Amino acid sequence: ATEGVLFEHAYVSSPSCTPSRNAILTGQYHWRLGQGANLHSTLDVNIPVYPLLLEEAGYFIGHWRKCWGPGKLKPGGYTDTYPGGPAFDGFKDFIDQRPDEQPFCFWLGSSDPHRGYKLNSGRESGMDISAIQVPAFYPDEEVIRSDIADYYFEVQRFDSDCGEAISLLEEIGELENTLILMTGDHGMPFPRCKSNLYDMGTRVPLAIRWGDEIKPGRTISDFVSFVDLAPTFIELAGVEVPEVTSGHSLWPLLKSKRSGWIENDRDKVIFGKERHVPAQLAPSIAGYPCRSIRNKEFQYIYNFEPDRWPAGVPDGASHPMNTYADTDGGPTKSFLVDHAEDPKYKKYADWSFAKRPQEELYDMINDPDQLINLAQNPDYNTIRQELKDQLFTLLTESGDPRATGGGKEFDGFPYRGGY
Repeated sequence: ATEGVLFEHAYVSSPSCTPSRNAILTGQYHWRLGQGANLHSTLDVNIPVYPLLLEEAGYFIGHWRKCWGPGKLKPGGYTDTYPGGPAFDGFKDFIDQRPDEQPFCFWLGSSDPHRGYKLNSGRESGMDISAIQVPAFYPDEEVIRSDIADYYFEVQRFDSDCGEAISLLEEIGELENTLILMTGDHGMPFPRCKSNLYDMGTRVPLAIRWGDEIKPGRTISDFVSFVDLAPTFIELAGVEVPEVTSGHSLWPLLKSKRSGWIENDRDKVIFGKERHVPAQLAPSIAGYPCRSIRNKEFQYIYNFEPDRWPAGVPDGASHPMNTYADTDGGPTKSFLVDHAEDPKYKKYADWSFAKRPQEELYDMINDPDQLINLAQNPDYNTIRQELKDQLFTLLTESGDPRATGGGKEFDGFPYRGGY
């Protein structure tokens, strides 16, 4: 970030692995991708993806570890290709096989910081557990602080992988000539984060470095989306951006010399979720469909099926996966579930697992942890209605079936386990 640009307001298309990565690869909102809107799905081979477009333009492409997925590509028509290019045994293997002077595009992926974690790995690495800041929607308990520290340890491990790749670029003389983008595909795998539309699920770190092409040390406040990444790469490679692309290139922001707010029309962002895991009452494989709009001051969320459980059913016996299956297991989840009926902790469990109203509205300036829903507060009725209208207008323009009375097909698409 100090050698490039740090984005303050970068958002995923969906806080779930497969649809989030599909949005990166295609430059389209996940709700435009059919089965690709869901976790453990597929991707239609006829939908353009930026790595293969760059390959056609003469780039040497490839990936390492987690790239597209999880899911199965064959049902989407992929047989002898892969959306991210061929797999390599690390970035060095890719560089060693790169033809001399050929431009390249590489996806350096990782399962860090996906659960599970080695218990107390953060503490054992030397972190001060007492210094860990706990989000206000969790109780400040040592078991939770320690769980967050274990997550940070995994993040640091990914940092190290990226550092080695950057060092290799410098060693071969390509560092200043290579655009490097670093981010994650959703928020941390904790209750009320991953698989939720709150900031802790959808707002991700994003830093971009490109030698002398980008004025370093800048922080940009504009709202940007994962659907903006593919058109950025495609434009900078000198390739025509497909008309179906939802996003807009970040190049105007990157080449600007300014910090803060730059483009007037980047004052908001939209995102949503379809099915993460099939966590509703069996035999249903439906998800928890929801959409949101976020601007400088407020976030508005529309939950299409408020009678469903946002994190899955509370009784694991009612579903073959587990209790609140839409939330990854771990010490924080276990603590909240085990203390859900304790008056001291009930509100924390409810914030993560209880059913939610159809509309949610949060004051992001005064309530950044999003604890106070203002949607039913008459003082905010005008703001709520304006954001709802704006959201559904943008969803309709983007071709979202949910905005036009459809979308039921998302609930019935197959759940394709594996990779």
